Amino acid sequence: MDKSTINIGLIGFGTIGSGVVEIFNQNSDLIEKKTGKKVNLKKVVDLDITTDRGVKIDPSQLSTDVNDILEDPSIDIVIELIGGYEPALGFILKAIENRKHVVTANKALLAKHWNEIMSAAEKKNVRISFEASVGGGIPLLQPLNESLAANKIEAIYGIINGTANYILTKMSNEGLNFEEVLKEAQIKGYAEQDPTFDIEGHDTAQKLIILTILGFGAYVKQEKFHVEGITHITSEDIKFAKDNHYVIKLLGISQIIDGELEVRVHPTLIPKTHLLASVNDVYNGVYLVGDFLGPAMMYGQGAGMEATASAVLGDCIDIINNPLKRVPYGPQKSLVKSIKNIEDVTSKYYIRLTALDQAGVLQAVSGILNDFNISIESVLQKKTSNGDKVPIYMVTHEASEKNIRQALTIINQLEVVQSPSLFIRIL
Repeated sequence: MDKSTINIGLIGFGTIGSGVVEIFNQNSDLIEKKTGKKVNLKKVVDLDITTDRGVKIDPSQLSTDVNDILEDPSIDIVIELIGGYEPALGFILKAIENRKHVVTANKALLAKHWNEIMSAAEKKNVRISFEASVGGGIPLLQPLNESLAANKIEAIYGIINGTANYILTKMSNEGLNFEEVLKEAQIKGYAEQDPTFDIEGHDTAQKLIILTILGFGAYVKQEKFHVEGITHITSEDIKFAKDNHYVIKLLGISQIIDGELEVRVHPTLIPKTHLLASVNDVYNGVYLVGDFLGPAMMYGQGAGMEATASAVLGDCIDIINNPLKRVPYGPQKSLVKSIKNIEDVTSKYYIRLTALDQAGVLQAVSGILNDFNISIESVLQKKTSNGDKVPIYMVTHEASEKNIRQALTIINQLEVVQSPSLFIRIL
């Protein structure tokens, strides 16, 4: 950018947008030193420009007309922070059409319209940056795409939803059930009033799509891989995990095994000795393995006004300093041979079921598992005050998911089994 002054337009004056304004208020001198240019937040657009956001802003900077940004030839960078699919997609494509660089935190839009957005940016020779879309303020995507570019990434494991991680941490620390912790999370603002997007794994899945593109060059739509949430996790499962030196986390997994790519989101039992086991509360952590780097983990605040806004402005500074940098985010040839179906995945499994307290139950259950080549590593049957019903907990040796599913379908049909069995994969 061969200009002494760089103008930025911000679309969306919500929580993160307010954080962007606050950073300009406090660190404009620092931004100028790091870019060698005067960086000006010229216009902020939102449908509501009257509500007090708790940050100082000149009223002349505010507008309700997005064209004050999109059609202003003096604006060089457009920040999109309204979220969702439309009108965000239209705004981004219009900005690109008008040869403006774009910074966004919109993981949902990127996950769904990746090729369309990146192809448009490549044609117009502008950059689109999105560090804040995964992991909030954690420096993650740029290091993965650039600093680790000499590595062949072998595996990515991510705890990348703060709401789910807070709930599971609270359940583990205090022995509470899911519903109790969810209500508390909603009161504290850690969970939305409709938390479905977070607790059913969709937010994690969208972020995992972006990580998979950067790590493996493969764009896999969400409907093509297994996504499972945490609503079925009970305090019993949490206690079993603790007693057996595991923790339960909602994990996004993307890894290559023999040229096949596994992409999946689900609760996972993680050994307490693993680095990811220490990622608690609303924090995020991404653990990856490179063929030369080996294992590494990025950790920090995955959401929030200040953390996410810092990543947004970091992208702006990078664009100002490197407007012509080639960023291989667009459609690319992948080294992935195929995408593995969840039923073809192999893993160790934790199984919980409730059965009548009578002779022969374990023999019947283990016999069915044996019929599907599933061997048991350990089993625990607990007495309860209920008398006639007992919970049974099992850990299997490595087995195929297809066999686990088929075996449990038959086990659930046994008259002695009193409630559907649950299984959780083990890392």
